[in-house]
Amino acid sequence: MFEETNLSRRRFLGAAAVTIAAAQFGTIASAKTWFGEGSELSALANATAWLNSQPLTAAGLRGKVVLINFWTYSCINWRRQLPYVRAWAEKYKDHGLVVIGVHAPEFSFEKNIDNVRWAAKDMRIAYPIATDNDHAIWRGFNNEYWPALYFADAKGKVRHRQFGEGEYQPSEKVIQQLLAEAGASGIGNELVSIDARGAEAAADWDDLGSEENYVGYERTENFASPGGIKTDKAHVYGVAGQLRRNQWALSGNWTVGREAVVLNEPNGRIAYRFHARDLHLVMGPAGPKTSVGFRVLIDGQPPRAAHGVDVDDQGNGVVTEPRMYQLVRQQVPIVDRQFEIEFLQAGVEAYSFTFG
Repeated sequence: MFEETNLSRRRFLGAAAVTIAAAQFGTIASAKTWFGEGSELSALANATAWLNSQPLTAAGLRGKVVLINFWTYSCINWRRQLPYVRAWAEKYKDHGLVVIGVHAPEFSFEKNIDNVRWAAKDMRIAYPIATDNDHAIWRGFNNEYWPALYFADAKGKVRHRQFGEGEYQPSEKVIQQLLAEAGASGIGNELVSIDARGAEAAADWDDLGSEENYVGYERTENFASPGGIKTDKAHVYGVAGQLRRNQWALSGNWTVGREAVVLNEPNGRIAYRFHARDLHLVMGPAGPKTSVGFRVLIDGQPPRAAHGVDVDDQGNGVVTEPRMYQLVRQQVPIVDRQFEIEFLQAGVEAYSFTFG
């Protein structure tokens, strides 16, 4: 019998990671099997496309331990989980583990197969990827979260579920036990050792005082520009006064759409008052094969040692593809900071801020 868990957010902070497993792992499992319409893994037939592999089916995977990882490539929570999934795929591939990344997009640009292909190459993902643009596989698993892990045994029964970041050691032990049950040998008890860098490094949870915030009008919070949001039309936003923690504002000529804000004229700015070690912004050029230069300031000054991997110490960077950009990684002490980004050309789209 599975533990019932209600969770309100679809993206998790690592401290909110949730595990759902069989009450007695070795003997009690989900009633769903490889056979019939009820198998979660049968939903793989609904994939929009496959990368790194020919199409995989539930029947074809029989006898393999299968790890399903729901992801979307701009999600910071998944990015911090990725080093572990990547390491498990490599370590256990010759012992009978098949890792399948189910890419279920959140933003419209993540439905573009070329963008997913680029992300997979950039992030060194070699295991099979099923794209799930219609969220049909997502619904087949009754999934609600990015990231999510589903562990199926060699008989096709989902024996363990892990939602959100964290719990990496217990998750790997589940893999080891399922492989042992399937008759694999030479697995041992040693766990992978991860040295995550850049955006893949674990968050500084103790000093995290800002949560993810979208900038499209459908889901944004704490917008502080004078006069509020003008939806779906070009508008010149004036400079906001002093921002309080987790407030944000625009200045310049912007169009605020349902899922993103679009800059109509050069030198538009976004300001955000935040409290975290890391600040990321999901953004991209509005047109194909274009780029937009930008400059980042922290408390009115170049970031210097507090710059993220996508800017230099003077705060300069370029938006070249739609993705998550790490703009700030500050040193201790972590205090409230005023972040500003100025775009030097028009034609940038911004989607959401995340922190770590």
